[in-house]
Amino acid sequence: MFKYIKLFLFTIFSGVIFSKFAFAESFTIDMLNKLGKDRMVYSEKVISVKVNDEITWKSVDKGHNVEFIGMPKGATKYKSKISKDAKYKFSIPGIYLYQCTPHKAMGMIGLVVVGNDKSNLDKIKKVKVYGKSKKLLKTLLKTIS
Repeated sequence: MFKYIKLFLFTIFSGVIFSKFAFAESFTIDMLNKLGKDRMVYSEKVISVKVNDEITWKSVDKGHNVEFIGMPKGATKYKSKISKDAKYKFSIPGIYLYQCTPHKAMGMIGLVVVGNDKSNLDKIKKVKVYGKSKKLLKTLLKTIS
């Protein structure tokens, strides 16, 4: 009898562990000089992911990076090197606002919504952005509200 209880508990425990990590997904966002009529852009302006999903920002065109300028409490700041691919695993739910440091005034920003958690929306609305990013941020925030 004890053998069956151990087997049952092991099966349940393994299922919980497996289900938490097995379904994490990976996404790619290109860092581009031009996309359609837009210049200095990320290929995705807004993306929703689950907790533990990972995004790779691909350095398709040189001169771009990723810098988090707004994120949920407990998330660590992140800034990639220019002209290098960047990768980040999202372990804390909430909204992440990021920019390309050299092109922030040109509107090269993006949002990641993790776990459909928008609890830090008011904090993101208060982040200081520059140039074309001001108007674009308002538009992007409307799409997630």
